Amino acid sequence: MPVSQTGFTSTYREEAPSLQQISQLIGYVILEFGAPWCGHCQTAEALMKTALSEHAELPYIKIYDGKGKKLGRSFKVKLWPTFILLHHGKEIKRLVRPTDSDDIKQLLAEITSY
Repeated sequence: MPVSQTGFTSTYREEAPSLQQISQLIGYVILEFGAPWCGHCQTAEALMKTALSEHAELPYIKIYDGKGKKLGRSFKVKLWPTFILLHHGKEIKRLVRPTDSDDIKQLLAEITSY
């Protein structure tokens, strides 16, 4: 199973990569934890799609989260959507329930400042 997918996707992965696979990722990657039926996730989807249009090369992994899902618990995800920016498999910043595009732009600004 390939771990990363470059560019925006609107589909949540049912089968999440393992924590070990995530820790071995190279470069910057965005993880999104959420659910397709979540209203907050649906609202954030359009914001993220627009923001990522300028970062098409950035791997972006949408993970279907919920009860019993180990990866979300490993990252201590409590609310959806939660976006986690990784650099070489380590969390450098997270964004929970963004409400406007500026929130996402601040997350993506970490790519150039890190």
